[in-house]
Amino acid sequence: MAYGIRPSLPRVEVMLYLLEHRTHPNVDTIYKDLLPKIPSLSKTTVYNTVQRLSEKGAILRLTIDEKNVCFDGISEPHPHFLCKKCGKIYDLNFVPKANIQLDFSEHLIDEVSLYYRGICKECLEKMK
Repeated sequence: MAYGIRPSLPRVEVMLYLLEHRTHPNVDTIYKDLLPKIPSLSKTTVYNTVQRLSEKGAILRLTIDEKNVCFDGISEPHPHFLCKKCGKIYDLNFVPKANIQLDFSEHLIDEVSLYYRGICKECLEKMK
């Protein structure tokens, strides 16, 4: 399997779930949603699976919310937005306009995170 991870039913199902559900779920949500499909599934298995997938670079581990660690099935670095009102996490489909020139020639970069926080369009509309 890609990323040097042997496939197992829980690993495949967790990966498929993350690719199909672009909601940036946490371990509890993944477990709750997969349990009807895999009755023998444990929360520990889900936790260990997302740990392994994120360590191998197959998924992104998001720490945008201080209370929850969430996961994203798209492993390429991309910006995320956390709505401080409803708590939803969204992928942002734009590149920041700041043209920042950084010299990392003396460093080895193995992780990039770009998080924005604010109030989403839906919550803004409800507040009007």
